[in-house]
Amino acid sequence: MKPAVYGLLALAVIGGVTGWFITRPTALPSTVSDRLTGDAEAGERIFLASGCASCHMGTDDGADPKLLLGGAAFQTQFGTFYAPNISPDPDHGIGDWSQAQFLNAVMRGVSPEGQHYFPAFPYTSYTKADPQDMADLYAYMMTLPADATPSRAHDVAFPFNIRRSVGLWKALYMNRDWVVTGDLTEQETQGRYLAEALAHCAECHTPRGALGGLDRAAWLEGAPNPSGSGRIPPISGADFTWSAFDISAYLETGFTPSFDVAGGSMAKVIANLGQLEKPELDAIAAYILRAAQQ
Repeated sequence: MKPAVYGLLALAVIGGVTGWFITRPTALPSTVSDRLTGDAEAGERIFLASGCASCHMGTDDGADPKLLLGGAAFQTQFGTFYAPNISPDPDHGIGDWSQAQFLNAVMRGVSPEGQHYFPAFPYTSYTKADPQDMADLYAYMMTLPADATPSRAHDVAFPFNIRRSVGLWKALYMNRDWVVTGDLTEQETQGRYLAEALAHCAECHTPRGALGGLDRAAWLEGAPNPSGSGRIPPISGADFTWSAFDISAYLETGFTPSFDVAGGSMAKVIANLGQLEKPELDAIAAYILRAAQQ
């Protein structure tokens, strides 16, 4: 065999090993969870701010927002993803998860089995969260009612169904850097944490590139609806003219400045966010206005 062939084989092996290393699921250090004790009472606020019920509550009219049996469908260009059961049921939900496994799921997108979760799960936002808040969230969610409804398998075609490839996607798009930076006020900083890390506003309101990564240069400037129907409106940029009062009032009541009412998935978001304290909603409003100045 010629030296050039050996060289090509060596490069192929090195490339394969490097690719396998880059795409590996990476968990949090075990010491992160070991030092935390969750507070269920504090976790209720994180539950509301993070909007868990918005995606994971049942799809029937009048569904209980604390019964997280899943089932909602999310259509994308990569396939249809279905919200899983995340109730405390030990067989079909997350009832047998440890706190460490929960933190790895929400902050690293890694399942208890050590596989990548698809980024339809907004762990790219939750990775910025304080681990203590996520431990509190875990403690609270374990107090919610259990449901034995099996999770529905995602309908994702090859090659997007290869979970290992999500590791490369994470390498490209997942980081803990804040998007809105600079000399923020205390209120704007609080709002940034609520909006970027917990409420994950950008997951819907920011356009995505061909591979599904958020376009940080157009942060919160609106995006095509992944279902192909309509467009998700901007909450930043030249086309967004609401005041801080308008934003805060909308998040509390669901009424726009023109007295329209929030509908669709945003109605579920407001059903959660509207239960936060008014200063927290004011902080989100301050952050959104600051984002428009970036």
